[in-house]
Amino acid sequence: MSDLLVVSAVALLVTALLMTVTALTAHRLGRVAVVDVAWGLGLVLVATTSTILGALLDGAATDADAIRRWLVPALVGAWGLRLAWHIGRRSVGHGEDPRYEEVLGGSLREAGMGVAVRKVFVVQALALWFVSLPVQVGAVSEVWSWPVVWAGVALWLLGMVFESVGDAQLAAYKADPDRGPVMDRGLWRYTRHPNYFGDACVWWGVWLVAGLGSGWLPGLLTVLAPIAMTYFLVFATGARLLERTMMQRPGYPAYAARTSMFLPRPPRGRRRAVAA
Repeated sequence: MSDLLVVSAVALLVTALLMTVTALTAHRLGRVAVVDVAWGLGLVLVATTSTILGALLDGAATDADAIRRWLVPALVGAWGLRLAWHIGRRSVGHGEDPRYEEVLGGSLREAGMGVAVRKVFVVQALALWFVSLPVQVGAVSEVWSWPVVWAGVALWLLGMVFESVGDAQLAAYKADPDRGPVMDRGLWRYTRHPNYFGDACVWWGVWLVAGLGSGWLPGLLTVLAPIAMTYFLVFATGARLLERTMMQRPGYPAYAARTSMFLPRPPRGRRRAVAA
């Protein structure tokens, strides 16, 4: 328990420092949306720091435990670096994200840095630390069940496929001069947000690998982390908030009527969609 407290305290310090740097960067650029790049990088940083610290605190770990310990930052790193690169590249030349303007009640200049720090950067720092709890536990725990660990890896892989393929399909759609008014191809035919669904799968997979994979008690103590991540993705700063803007686009309400918002499923028939 003492090792976990040390790792958890250092993780909290790391997130605080990261979000301080991110807030200063946002102030310089005039865009709060840079926090989206910091989110993925922050989880990679916490996972790496926790793993290194856990290894230093527990020099007697077995080879199997060491494999799982380093597997966790590998999974988080692959996810976080891809996400940060994708969001950073996509945001080049763009202004503020409308979701953050809604949260702030205007632009960063209109709302002020004090409001941005309170409503965005502090919240993001605490959320990042909380979501990373399974990672922190996995850094200082022995493996309880390898089948659970490998089930988590499989779920993580499913999430990565949904997220990366969904993003690639959306990029191809935007580059198509003959595209229709709404992206409803590929994975987007089955869910309006395959990238958010993929994110949720990734973090439920990480919980299986690092949380439940360490035992029933660690699993129960950290299960709120993937629940919180899923809540953020669906309701807080994810799908629901984005759709307030998307519903104003021509064709999107009809697309929403026939397509699941989050969990993938076959699209509703045209007649059922109209009735809904």
